[in-house]
Parts: sequence; structure tokens; C-alpha cells
Amino acid sequence: MNELEYQPVSFKDVLIEMKDISELMVDLAYSAILFESKEIASEVLNLEESMNQLVYQARMQSILGARRVEEAEAMSGMLQVAEAAEKIANSASEIAAIIIKDIKFPARLREALPEAEEVTVRVVVRDNSTLDGATLGELKLQSSTGMRVIAIRRGVSWIYDPGRGSRTMDGDILIAKGQDEGIAPLYAMAGYASPPREELADSVVVEDLDRAVRLIVKMKDISELVVGLAYTALLFDSREVAEEVVSLDAKMDDMRMKLDLWVLEAAKRITNVEYLRGLLYMSSFAERISNAAVAIVDVIRRDIEIPPVFKKIVRESDEIITRIKVDQSSSLAGKSLKEASLGTVTGMVVLAIKSKNRWKYRPGKNDRLQADDIIIAKGSRDGECRLVDLCGEQH
Repeated sequence: MNELEYQPVSFKDVLIEMKDISELMVDLAYSAILFESKEIASEVLNLEESMNQLVYQARMQSILGARRVEEAEAMSGMLQVAEAAEKIANSASEIAAIIIKDIKFPARLREALPEAEEVTVRVVVRDNSTLDGATLGELKLQSSTGMRVIAIRRGVSWIYDPGRGSRTMDGDILIAKGQDEGIAPLYAMAGYASPPREELADSVVVEDLDRAVRLIVKMKDISELVVGLAYTALLFDSREVAEEVVSLDAKMDDMRMKLDLWVLEAAKRITNVEYLRGLLYMSSFAERISNAAVAIVDVIRRDIEIPPVFKKIVRESDEIITRIKVDQSSSLAGKSLKEASLGTVTGMVVLAIKSKNRWKYRPGKNDRLQADDIIIAKGSRDGECRLVDLCGEQH
């Protein structure tokens, strides 16, 4: 393990990097499961070393930055957020470690993961396609397709967390995450007429295992949602959103108990129970992420002061969170989320909608937007600009 060394940096910059790295580690951990990739799992473990250094820096900054009681209270809240990011990263590294140790996951799980609210896909860039020779920034890939590239494989080398200046070339393998509506546009830009059909292996139906896999996918969706809502609660100082995070975490506990029971029932009907261990690890992974989100909103629930710098932390991250009002003149008014196609038009993921003083969390495709609704969404800055234009909000 590398020796930790203190370097004078701003607490804000440390927390931005911790937030970005922890979220990237989760995305890569799920990708490693989906594509059975020890290489991607190894990168998750490499990122853990970076996170350890950042945690050390955060703790040093919290000690050095507080001179009065009021400053110490605000700093304690920031440190709690940093420790929550560390917990998320640790959970991702544990999943990566078991992948490297050849713990198996059912084929059904890999088949079901593309049905999650945010899917992960792998696509090869073809010669003379739109992606061939262009940078991600030039194409505004995330805001135009809704898919965010989290890794690029070029030959035997990997580029993780590519930026706007990263160029994609013929033969590159892209690992991208986003909403399923973005899969077809991404494949089109890579040079395909349509996404290839995946041939699923025939297998004996085990009802309890199928239910367990579906529940895992739901737990994955909720775990990703609660982290986004936790940062939303801090960004807008919303106790209401904070309480929803706590409520969803309680539901996660119930789902974990159900899953354990279904896995045990499935064990009676299959010969190779080794594949069931992966499901138990997965449920624990999602639950720990949810618990970390509760630790983040605990700052609000205990009325700890949130320093203004926190808004900069969320706004300067790789994926920003925004709150936008639907104007009376907006073309979105009266449209369902499916009709609006916000995922592919803006690349933004809608976390919640507030309509007539009532919140709708995890809105579905058939939920309709109305004038004066408040949209909470996460995504790129380009996507935010497009969403602002669609909502007709005045700057």
C-alpha cells in the first residue's frame, strides 16, 4: 500500500474528486459484473488507492480548517459527506475483489441488468462512423444520446473516466451508461443500423431465482437514486428530500430480507449454488450504498450547518445536479417523460418532479410534466443547458 502524504489542497477540490471517483467506482463495478471483466474490476481496486489518499487529505483539512466551534460544526458535516463517499467506494472495491476471486454471478443477472433504469452497454466504434476520430466534447455525446462513456478500450489499454477531450477511434470499445432510449442513437453514431440482438442462453426456469434477480435490479436502481437524492437534499437544503432518502433506505432493508429468502429457496432447486453467492454480495453492495446516502442526509436531519462551498462541490462534479422550473410557455408542459424523451434529447436523468407541492420520486415514463413543475435532474452541463431551454426557464 502506498504511504499517504499530506498535500495542501482545498477541501472543496478534495470532496469533488471523492464524489466523482466514488460514483465512477460504482459504475465500473457494475460494468465488471455485466461484462465479466477482471480488468475493469482491477481498475476499481486501483481507484480505491486514490480514494484512500483523498480520505486522508479530507481528514487533515477538517482538522486544520476549524478554529472556532461554528467552523468545527460545518467542517464535521463536510467530513461526514466525505466519509459517506468513502463507504460507497469501499463497497465498490469489495465487489471488484470478489470478481477477481472468481465469485460467479448467474447468467440471468447479466441478462437482467440491461433492464435497469440506467443501463450499461458495450459498443465497438466502426470505421468512418460519426464517433471515428471525434472527441466526446465535439460530439456532446452525453447530452445528445443520453449515454455517458465511462471507459474506452483501445487495443490492450483502457482509458477510464474519459473527458471531453478524449478522442474515439475505429476499433475502440466503449463502455457507456445511460437510459435505454439512448442505446440506439449511440449505436447509430458508432456506425450500426440498429443495436445487435443479444442471444440469451436457454436455461431451466427457477422462479425464486428470477424473482431474486429482478429484485437485485430494483435495488440497484434505488441505490443509485438515493445517492442522487442525498446530494440533492444537501444542495437545496431540503429536509423533505432527506426524509425520502431515509424512507427508501428502509425499503431497501425490506428488499434485502426478501432477496435472502428467495435465494435460499432457489438453492433447493439448482445443483450449482456457487452462482447464488454473487446475488447475496450484490444485495449487500446496493444496501451499503443506500446506507451511505443516509449518512449524507444525516447532516440535514441533525441541522448541521451546510457551508456555501458545498453547492460548488455538486455543481463542479463530473455529473451535476440541477433544479429547473417548467415555464407556462414550455413545450414540455402536458407531455409525459416518454413523449419528452429527455434522456436522449438532453442526456439528463430525472430524479424527481415536484408538482403542486407534492414530490414524485423515480418518475416513470408515463408521468406527465405540467407548467410550474420543478424538475430535479442530474447529468452534464450541456444537458442542463438543453433542459433549461426546453423548460423555458429565464436566466
